[in-house]
Amino acid sequence: MFVILVYDVGVKRVNKVLKKCRAYLHWVQNSVLEGDITESNYIKLKAELSKIINTKEDSVVIYTFRLPRYNSRETLGIKKGGEENIF
Repeated sequence: MFVILVYDVGVKRVNKVLKKCRAYLHWVQNSVLEGDITESNYIKLKAELSKIINTKEDSVVIYTFRLPRYNSRETLGIKKGGEENIF
């Protein structure tokens, strides 16, 4: 499945969340990651993030898509997350 993950977490947890997410997805922009992920890795990622975040202060939103990729992505301005193009 293809996912887009966005997060808004406390400063103390930002680096931990980003590091964990980058183990499974591609960093696109501040607090935004995307990529193909297996169902088992998706479950694993959610479980690992649940151990890091404070559910009373933090937010993680994951959009899932049945199709592996959406039709197009356009970036205006500088590209963040490196020059890697996953499409």
